[in-house]
Amino acid sequence: MEQQTGPHRLKKRERHDQILLHLKLRPHVRVTELATLFGVTTETVRRDMDDLEQRGLLERAHGGASATHPGAHRDLDERRQERVAEREHLGRLAAALVQDGDTIMIDAGSTTMVFARLLAFAETRVTAITNSLQIGMILGQSARARVILAPGSYLPQEAAVVGVETCDYLARYHVDACFLGAAGLSEAGVTEAVEGFSAVKRAMMRQSGACRFLIDASKFGLTRLNHVARLHEVGTLVSDRAPEGALAQDLRDGGVEIILP
Repeated sequence: MEQQTGPHRLKKRERHDQILLHLKLRPHVRVTELATLFGVTTETVRRDMDDLEQRGLLERAHGGASATHPGAHRDLDERRQERVAEREHLGRLAAALVQDGDTIMIDAGSTTMVFARLLAFAETRVTAITNSLQIGMILGQSARARVILAPGSYLPQEAAVVGVETCDYLARYHVDACFLGAAGLSEAGVTEAVEGFSAVKRAMMRQSGACRFLIDASKFGLTRLNHVARLHEVGTLVSDRAPEGALAQDLRDGGVEIILP
């Protein structure tokens, strides 16, 4: 790489665009090379990469970053270590929507696990149907919760089941509401990265009187491989920050209720 010349210093958004452009041309870029190219410190480039990684646009690795691809998704245990405070906010907001005696469906995910933990801690009297083994164990610690685990093909990296058997089983029930996570929320709608998750989410939506999506702001603007729902099907969005721009307008047009801290 050649060092950037001239008086112009790239702004943050321009650096982000340049990093992504370089990743289209090569599978890996180094922090030190980009710092020289942009005429900035390595700490600045690392912050840029952190921002892009949170948006799902690259993966940090080996002193730099590697290109990601549509549908790329980190395993559950890794995702649980990220954006902990934001998930806590979402979990509390969502748990406040559940009343004693409610019947609900909860899909697998790091954010919905926090939601389940807070329901158990509050000792909310609830019947919950889930495809997540971890959510079943978390909520099952509450003596006031009845937990129903769906069958299906096991995904060890997600501690969850998916497949036709899972969706057919969910179709046997009708519940007051479903509480779902997602890997992306954009003008294209709600999308998912894990193979099989989108079909389970759609099955839960069909069997629920109300749909409530728990999606933190880092997922805004992201479109993953598998379609889950159009924006007008979202119902309620629980998030840590209000959407902006065209996404905000499309959510308003779709009649989506947005719940924020």
